[in-house]
Amino acid sequence: MARYTGALCRLCRRESDKLFLKGDRCFTDKCGIERRKYAPGPHGQKRKKVSDYGVQLREKQKVKQTYGVLERQFKKYFHMAERMKGVTGSNLTGDRPDSL
Repeated sequence: MARYTGALCRLCRRESDKLFLKGDRCFTDKCGIERRKYAPGPHGQKRKKVSDYGVQLREKQKVKQTYGVLERQFKKYFHMAERMKGVTGSNLTGDRPDSL
C-alpha cells in the first residue's frame, strides 16, 4: 500500500494550517508553521490570488493529508459518503456516529 513518506511539516506549510501530522512537535516552537509562515518551494513567499476552485482543492488536499489517504482511496470514500443519507461532508469526515 502506498503512502506519503516525505516531509510532513512541508504539507502543513503548503496548507498554511497546522495539520498536527507530527504529534507533539506541532505544539512546540519547532513546528514548521512557526518557523516559516510561507508555503514551501522557490515561489512560496509570493502572494497568490486564489480562485474558488483553488480554495476547494486546498480543502480537499487538507482532508486527504490529514487522514493519510491517496486520491483513489479518497474518491472511494467520497462515493461511499455520497450514497449515505445526510450531508456528504459530515459523512466523509466522521462527524456522525453512523458514518464510514
